[in-house]
Amino acid sequence: MAGLAAGLRNFFAMPGYGVLQNIHPLIVHFPIALLIAAVFTYLWAWIGRREPLQWTALWMLALGTIAAAFAVWSGLRAGAGVMVAPAVRAHILEPHRRVMLTVFALGVALCGWALWARPMPRRGRVLFIAGLLLMAALLVKGADLGAWMVYGYNAGGALPQPINFTQ
Repeated sequence: MAGLAAGLRNFFAMPGYGVLQNIHPLIVHFPIALLIAAVFTYLWAWIGRREPLQWTALWMLALGTIAAAFAVWSGLRAGAGVMVAPAVRAHILEPHRRVMLTVFALGVALCGWALWARPMPRRGRVLFIAGLLLMAALLVKGADLGAWMVYGYNAGGALPQPINFTQ
C-alpha cells in the first residue's frame, strides 16, 4: 500500500511548476490550440458548406479568444520579471509581445464579427477567412518567438545550465 501511495504522490507531483518564474507557459497552449483549430474548422466549413462546422468553429474562436485574454494578461504580468539578457528582451521578447497583442486584437475583432453574423459572416466572407489566416500566421510567428526565448535562452525557467538529471 505504501508503494501505491508513493506512486500516486509521484504521479501527481508537479516539479515543473516549481521551476517556473510565472504561469504564462501553462496558459499559452490553450489559445494556440483553439485559435488554430478554429481557423482550420472555418476553412473546412467554408469549403464543405457545412453550417454545423461553422458553429463549432465559432465556439473554438470564442473560447480561443477568451483563453488568449488570459495568456495576454499572464504574459504582460510576466514580461518584466523574465530573466533574460537585455539583447534577448529587445530582439525576441518585445517582438513576441507586439505580435501576440496583434493576434489578440485580431481574435477579438474576428470573434466579434463572427458573433454578430453568427456563425460565420456571409458578407465579406473572403475577408473574414483572410483575417483568420493572417491571425494564424501571426500566432505561429509569435509562438516561435516565445519558443525561441524559452528553449534558446531558458526564459521562464530557473534551472542551472548545464542541466544534470541525478534522480
